Amino acid sequence: MTLNGWIQILIYCGIVVLLVRPLGGYMRRVYQGERTLLSPLLVPVETLLYRLAGTDEREEHHWTTYVAGMLVFNLFGLLVLYALQRFQGGLPFNPERMGAVDPALAFNTAASFITNTNWQNYAGETTMSYLVQMAGLTVQNFASAATGMALAIALVRGFARHSAKSVGNFWVDLTRSTLYVLLPLCVLLTLFYVFRGVPQTLGAYVEATTLEGARQTIAVGPVASQLAIKMLGTNGGGFFNVNSAHPFENPDALSNLVQMVTIFAIGAALTNVFGRMVGNQRQGWAILAAMGVLFIAGVVIAYWAEAAGNPLLNRLGLSGGNMEGKEVRFGIPLSALFAVVTTAASCGAVNAMHDSFTALGGMIPLINMELGEIIVGGVGAGLYGILIFVIIAIFVAGLMVGRTPEYLGKKIEAKEVKMAVLAMLCLPLSMLGFTAVATVLPSAVASIANPGPHGFSEVLYTYTSATANNGSAFAGLNGDTPWYNLTIGIAMLMGRFLVIVPAMAIAGSLAAKKTVPASAGTFPTDGGLFVGLLVGVILIVGGLTFLPALALGPLAEHFAMLAGHTF
Repeated sequence: MTLNGWIQILIYCGIVVLLVRPLGGYMRRVYQGERTLLSPLLVPVETLLYRLAGTDEREEHHWTTYVAGMLVFNLFGLLVLYALQRFQGGLPFNPERMGAVDPALAFNTAASFITNTNWQNYAGETTMSYLVQMAGLTVQNFASAATGMALAIALVRGFARHSAKSVGNFWVDLTRSTLYVLLPLCVLLTLFYVFRGVPQTLGAYVEATTLEGARQTIAVGPVASQLAIKMLGTNGGGFFNVNSAHPFENPDALSNLVQMVTIFAIGAALTNVFGRMVGNQRQGWAILAAMGVLFIAGVVIAYWAEAAGNPLLNRLGLSGGNMEGKEVRFGIPLSALFAVVTTAASCGAVNAMHDSFTALGGMIPLINMELGEIIVGGVGAGLYGILIFVIIAIFVAGLMVGRTPEYLGKKIEAKEVKMAVLAMLCLPLSMLGFTAVATVLPSAVASIANPGPHGFSEVLYTYTSATANNGSAFAGLNGDTPWYNLTIGIAMLMGRFLVIVPAMAIAGSLAAKKTVPASAGTFPTDGGLFVGLLVGVILIVGGLTFLPALALGPLAEHFAMLAGHTF
């Protein structure tokens, strides 16, 4: 580890923190329907969209109606994206004449992009036409991100309102998330990426002649526009197979910094939106502090592990850290930081191959996802994910002092706790359940590239990433098989919607409750004690659930490496 590396990491953290208040304040005004800087330009567009859709922006919905609208919208997106892939060969904007995508792969990709996962069992530049990349994948990047933001705001309203029967209007929240937040920022980001050298064209791939006289095809396309939303919306799907390690997706250190900042920007700012909407910004800062503690701990361990490198090579005097699978232009500190950022948020974009990380370095991204992507998390999903843990933490605090737990003046009772536990249990059910089957099924085992614990980690990482709606991979596993395409698709749908429904049930329940004034026995939830409790509950729940699996994978590999064995 170097001083220069730590300075780069601290600069990144400082930029993210500085963006929280202004971006949070702007989004709060957007969701409250207040005037913003963009209102003169966008209000007429917003009004026209409501008229065309037959939606009354003043009408609000019960949580069940809100969820039903969300499910219908996402089902429609799934079917459209599946159809675009299956009929790709006969559709325009296909200069490379790419054919129809295999049915199982098309299902996997459709499930991936509507769930904000962007898991890719294909190479984008050799599989998807420009039309599918734009009208299919990029559109769903916006739609899935806006869906997560809308759901987070609905849950926040549950905490902020009292004696209410509604949690908002899904169509209004979806429209405002897209129109006022995602689109304007993506326009600016697209222009920035084009300025840095990222392609944005509908022209055919470029033919070049190498110094040896061989012919080479250089893939180009509408890259910058997809890059902007894939990072800002924590989607992560790359136009190119190697994602942000490709110089056309990530040209230099400045673009790398901007990409990492945009991954965290909205998720971190939503904690401030939460604080503002419940009337106490300290509540939002407390949640962000808990996220920050977990994030910094992950960065320290990952950077240390990669900087230390393989002890077997160190014994031979070949020290210098682990550069396998990393871009020289980013080096160890920015590769380790990017890996933690992209898995702390549910982005999944990579600028280095996680399969080449050391055992402990690769374990940190795995743990980030196993905790439920609540360290900033996906846009919206991270906030409602950590609020579920907040309910569990408040319940534990209530058990300690022997009184009914309260949070923001709302009694946390049996229904809320049951829904929170239900939302949490669906994640290990998918992550560990599918991993257990895949490690004994011969056709699934055949896809594993490495033996021993590293091979197990490849499978565990796959289903963890899918269920957590992250989308990154260890890259050593061949996922483009019928078994993995179908089961990964199911895992992605489980990880998204089996969490959303209980979370929205909590929102509806809390919104209907009356607010009770704080008393001498009320546990303060805006200070260091609460932050410590929340972090402790997250780590204990995660440890009890996933430690045995980690012991079979990265921990076993690490101790084997110390004993002189590699896989």
